[in-house]
Amino acid sequence: MYITTTIPYVNARPHLGHALEIVQGDVLARHYRRRGEPVRFQTGTDDNSLKNVLAAEAEGVPVRELVDRNAAAFEGLRESYDLSFDSFIRTSHHPGHRPGVERIWRTIDGDLYQRHYEGLYCVGCEQFCIEGPCPEHEAPLQRVSEKNWFFRLSRYQDALLDLIRGGRLRIEPAARRNEVLAFIEAGLADISVSRSADRARGWGIPVPGDPSQVVYVWWDALANYVTALDGGDYDRWWVAEPRKVHLMGKGVIRFHAVYWPAMLLAAGLPLPAEIFVHDYLTVGGRKISKSSGTSAVAVDAVAGRTLVEACESAPGRVHEALEGFDFRRAAAAVWTIVEEANKYVERVKPWRQEPGDRETSLATLVYACRVLAGQLAPFLPTGAARVAAAVSGERLADPEPLFPRLAG
Repeated sequence: MYITTTIPYVNARPHLGHALEIVQGDVLARHYRRRGEPVRFQTGTDDNSLKNVLAAEAEGVPVRELVDRNAAAFEGLRESYDLSFDSFIRTSHHPGHRPGVERIWRTIDGDLYQRHYEGLYCVGCEQFCIEGPCPEHEAPLQRVSEKNWFFRLSRYQDALLDLIRGGRLRIEPAARRNEVLAFIEAGLADISVSRSADRARGWGIPVPGDPSQVVYVWWDALANYVTALDGGDYDRWWVAEPRKVHLMGKGVIRFHAVYWPAMLLAAGLPLPAEIFVHDYLTVGGRKISKSSGTSAVAVDAVAGRTLVEACESAPGRVHEALEGFDFRRAAAAVWTIVEEANKYVERVKPWRQEPGDRETSLATLVYACRVLAGQLAPFLPTGAARVAAAVSGERLADPEPLFPRLAG
C-alpha cells in the first residue's frame, strides 16, 4: 500500500490542524505493516507557493530562509507525533521534483494552450474563485488579469465519470464521492495551470519553454506523489502497487479527485486507486479541532466472556474499519477492550476474590492488556510499547502510570 498525505504550505509553522491527516496516515501505515503487508508512507511540504513568498516578505526575510525553517518544523513532526513515514518530500528541495514536473508538462503538451484570464483569486486557497468571499479565508479576494497556460480538463469529463462510477477510483466517504460526481456532471471547464512569474515573484518552477510563467502551485504540488519516487520506487509503488491511497481534507478534493486524475490520464500515467476525504479539525465551527466519537457495549456478567470476546473480535473490527478509512470506528473497537476491562474489574473485584479466582481474573486482565497493546500500536505507538513492556514475561514488573499526572 502506498499511503500519501497532502503536502501543506510552509508559510507558517505547523499547528494542531495538521495533526489529523498525518496521524491517520501513520495509523494506516502501522496497521498494514503489522499485518505483514508492504507499505510506503509519504508526506512532505509544498514549498512553491505565493503564500510562502508573501509570508517571507511580511517577516522581512528571504523566501528560502522562511521555507527552509518552516519545512524543517514540519519534518520535525516525526518526533513530536511519533510518526513512521518512509519518505518526506520538499518540492523546492527534492532533486527529482522539478525534472518530474517538467517531464509531465512536456508529456501533456497537446492538452495545453494559452489564453488571457481575468478573475478573483484567493491567495489562501491558491486558486481562482467564481465569486467572493472565500468560504475558508477572510482575506479579500484579489482581481487578477493575466495570460496563462490552460489545461484541457473538459476533454476528460467522460473518462473521469467512468472511473468514479465504475469504482476504479474509489472515493470515501460516499457523500464526497457524490459531491465529486455532481461537480463533474455539471460540466468541466478548462483550468489555468500557470501563473505569471512577476506575480509569483519568480518563486516556483518555470514553465518549460516559457520563463515568463511559473507552474501553478497546485499543479506542481500534485506531482509530488510520483516525483518523490526515485528510480525503481516509481515502478514499485506507482506502477505495480494496486493500492495507492491519498488522504486529504475536504477543501482540496477537487484537486485530487478531478484535476489530478485528469492530469495523469493526459500524461498516460497510472492513476491513484483510493481517495479518503476527512473533515477539518474545528473549534467553535472554525477549522482547527474535532470532537471524537464514543462507543457503547452491552454488559455481559458471565466470568470475563465479554472481555475475551472484545479482545478476540478487536483485530478484525479494526481492520474492517480501516479498510473503509473509518478511523473513529477503528479507535472505538480498540477502546472497547478498555471499557470491557474496566467493567470486568468492577464486576469481579479481584481484591475481594479467593486466591484461585483472583489468579484467573488477573490472568484475564493481563491477556486483555496484551491484546490492547497490539491493537493500540498503530494509534499510540509509544504508549502501546509501554503497555506491552509492562505485561510481558511471566512475572510482571512493578506497576507505573502509563501517563503520569502533570504536577500543579
